[in-house]
Amino acid sequence: MSVEIKTEILINANPEKVWAVLTDFRSYPNWNPFITSLTGDVAVGNKITVHIEPPGASASTFKPKVLSFIPHKEVSWLGQLLFAGVFDGLHKLELTANPDNTTTLFKQRERFSGILVPFFRKQLENNTKKGFQEMNQKLKQLVESK
Repeated sequence: MSVEIKTEILINANPEKVWAVLTDFRSYPNWNPFITSLTGDVAVGNKITVHIEPPGASASTFKPKVLSFIPHKEVSWLGQLLFAGVFDGLHKLELTANPDNTTTLFKQRERFSGILVPFFRKQLENNTKKGFQEMNQKLKQLVESK
């Protein structure tokens, strides 16, 4: 069983400007309503610590492994509860430059899989998705105000 949450937003800035804000992880507590803390060395193969606060749901902290870090394009990580196959989440933050390079499409998505996913499906599709949307909106506001 798997569930995928996808959101996207158009930001009026080039990918370099969006990337600078998105990867300033130390500033997350100041603006990010969903990922309220992200610490550690965000490099492929490293484990980081991520604290999330989905609206209307319990906050949680987990230690995913960074799978990709491609400047101005993508960062992704894989988190697992206990061990693989119980409750896994592959989270991706992607930037796509539009042809004029003055706007960027920001996509945030996560594929959840594992035996516990059916028990959390509604929460993922409602609270988690709402958290993604809130983060996307705040990112847009912050980048466009700079």
